[in-house]
Amino acid sequence: MEYVTRIVIIGGGPGGYEAALVAAQLGAEVTVVDCDGLGGASVLTDCVPSKTLIATAEVMTNFDSSYEELGIIVADDTPPLEQAARVMGVDLGKVNRRVKRLALAQSHDITASVTRAGGRVMRGRGRLEPQQAPDGSRRVVVTAADGTEETLVADAVLVATGAHPREIPDALPDGERILNWTQVYDLDELPEELIVVGSGVTGAEFAGAYQALGSKVTLVSSRDRVLPGEDPDAAAVLEDVFRRRGMNVMARSRAQSAKRVGDRVEVTLADGRVITGTHCLMAVGSIPNTAGIGLEEAGVRLQESGHIWTDKVSRTSAPGVYAAGDCTGVFALASVAAMQGRIAMYHFLGDAVAPLNLKTVSANVFTDPEIATVGYTQADVDNGLIDARVVKLPLLRNPRAKMQGIRDGFVKMFCRPGTGIVVGGVVVSPRASELIHPIAIAVDNNLTVEQIANAFTVYPSLSGSVAEVARQLHTRKTQREA
Repeated sequence: MEYVTRIVIIGGGPGGYEAALVAAQLGAEVTVVDCDGLGGASVLTDCVPSKTLIATAEVMTNFDSSYEELGIIVADDTPPLEQAARVMGVDLGKVNRRVKRLALAQSHDITASVTRAGGRVMRGRGRLEPQQAPDGSRRVVVTAADGTEETLVADAVLVATGAHPREIPDALPDGERILNWTQVYDLDELPEELIVVGSGVTGAEFAGAYQALGSKVTLVSSRDRVLPGEDPDAAAVLEDVFRRRGMNVMARSRAQSAKRVGDRVEVTLADGRVITGTHCLMAVGSIPNTAGIGLEEAGVRLQESGHIWTDKVSRTSAPGVYAAGDCTGVFALASVAAMQGRIAMYHFLGDAVAPLNLKTVSANVFTDPEIATVGYTQADVDNGLIDARVVKLPLLRNPRAKMQGIRDGFVKMFCRPGTGIVVGGVVVSPRASELIHPIAIAVDNNLTVEQIANAFTVYPSLSGSVAEVARQLHTRKTQREA
C-alpha cells in the first residue's frame, strides 16, 4: 500500500489554509485545526473587515473632497444659515452588518476550497505533544469546545496561530467605549468623538476611515509622526492630509491609561494631559498566539517577543515543525503568511522551492491616499544599506490626476547607479495597491529603469507616472555616464 504523508496545520489563517491547499494538491493527507473559522484574523477581524469598512469611507471621502471641483451639483434643502451642513451620512450599523456578512462568506468559501481539495477541517484548539515518536512523527492533541480530545499523528506540523491585539493594563477594552480593532464591528452608531491610540498601520487606517465616516478623530502617536515605519515622504503626505481634513494628530504623546467616565472615555497621557472622547480605539500592536500550545516543550525556539523563530523555508528549531504568519513576526502581511505556508509545504514534500525573499514583498497601507511600497526603502538608502539613485514625481503633474481632482501623492523609485536595475519603490495615491504592481514586477525580475520607461502606458493614466519616473532615472543615469 502506498504511504501517504500526513500534515497537521494548527491555525486556519492565510498561512494555514494556503499551506493546506498546496499540501492537498501535492497528495498529502491534510488536517487543519482551527477554533474560529478558516481565514483567521485576516478574514474575520482584520484585513477583510477593515478594508470593507475603509471602502465605504473611501467613497465618502472621494465624493466630499472633489464633487464641487468636478462640477457635480448636490441637491440640498439645508436652510441658508446651515449651508455648511454635511450632505452625506453613514448608517454604521448597516455598514458593520455588511462587513461581518462579507467576512463570514469569505471564511465559508475558504473552508469549501480546502474541503474540495481533500483537506479535513477540525474545529478546536491544537497542542503539540512534547516528544517526537520513534518514527519521527509528531502528535497534535485537539481539544474541542466541549472539552473532548482527539490525537492526530503527523509527519509534519505547521503552526500558523496568528496574533491577537496587545493590551495596555490601564486601558483594557470593554467592547463598548474602549475597543480593540476586533471589536469595532459591533458598533451600531458612529462614534461622535473617537480617540485612536497608536499611529502605526492599524491606527492610521482606522483613524482615516472614521474621520471620513464623520467622527471627530484624535490620533495619539508616541512617535514624531504617523506611520513611523513607513517612507518618511509618504508619512508626511498622509499626516498633512489628516490635519487638513480636521483630524487632531498628537505627536510625541504616549497614552498611559484609558478609563470610562459615564458615557465618555478619558485618556491620560504620560505627561499628565487628559483628553476625552466618546470612544477610544486601542491600536498598540499585537501579541503572537504562541502560549499554551506546547511549543517550547516540543523544542520550538521562541524569541523574546514570543514569536516563533523560523528560517527562510519556514522551519522551526524542532524537527518536523514549521511555522508561518503573524506568530513568526517575519512580516505581518497576509501575503507573506500565505507564502511562508506554501514554502513550508513545498519544502517538506520535496517540491521545488525558493527561500522567502522579503525584498520582493509589496505592502500597502489602506489610508486615503493609500501608501504602497516594495523592495528597498528610503531608510535603506539613507543608512547606506544599498547604493541607489532616487527620483520622486508628484502626482500633481499627472494629467489623469488633474482630471480626477487628485492633489496629494507621488511615485518614487529606487534603482542601482550602474545598471539601472529597479530595487524599490513607493506610491502614494488612490489605489496605490494597484499601481505598485509594475514596480513589484520590476523588483522581482531585476528589470531596469530603461525597460520600464520603454513599456507603453495608457494616456492619460496614473500608471504613466511610473513610466515617467523610470524615464527620469534612466536619463540621469545616461547623463552621469556621459
